[in-house]
Amino acid sequence: MQRIAVFVDVQNIYYTTRDAYQRQFNYRLLWQELMAQGDVVMANAYAIQRSDDQQHKFQKALKHIGFDVKLKPFIQRSDGSAKGDWDVGITIDVMTVAANKEIDTVVLLSGDGDFDLLLSHINAEYGVKTQVYGVPNLTAKSLINAADEYHEIKQSLLL
Repeated sequence: MQRIAVFVDVQNIYYTTRDAYQRQFNYRLLWQELMAQGDVVMANAYAIQRSDDQQHKFQKALKHIGFDVKLKPFIQRSDGSAKGDWDVGITIDVMTVAANKEIDTVVLLSGDGDFDLLLSHINAEYGVKTQVYGVPNLTAKSLINAADEYHEIKQSLLL
């Protein structure tokens, strides 16, 4: 049985599904799909902490499904711009689990091309299979090419 680790770039998935479909991603359906492939031994959802009720309900729902929700504070800069990025945190967690040989497959939910080198590296160095779930036309080609499998997020995976 495949040992699967799931890593969700929550902000990326939220904005790409909203922009492409005006709908939200169905994490429960994803979980069922992954459980049919093997044993989900780790599932992390990386999000930005905001103090509103909708965010708290969403995070609670993710935890109920089986995700460990990792939060980073939302930073509002004095110039009005904002920062809230989990790329380094996701990369460290993926590298750690791959290097420790705890899993057979990494599933990444993101369209961010910055992760292409990460997927190529863990595949070449540790023999870890890689899957990416991303919205068509909003997922970097380099990320799609780096993954062993690419799954398009379509209407069937939305609420």
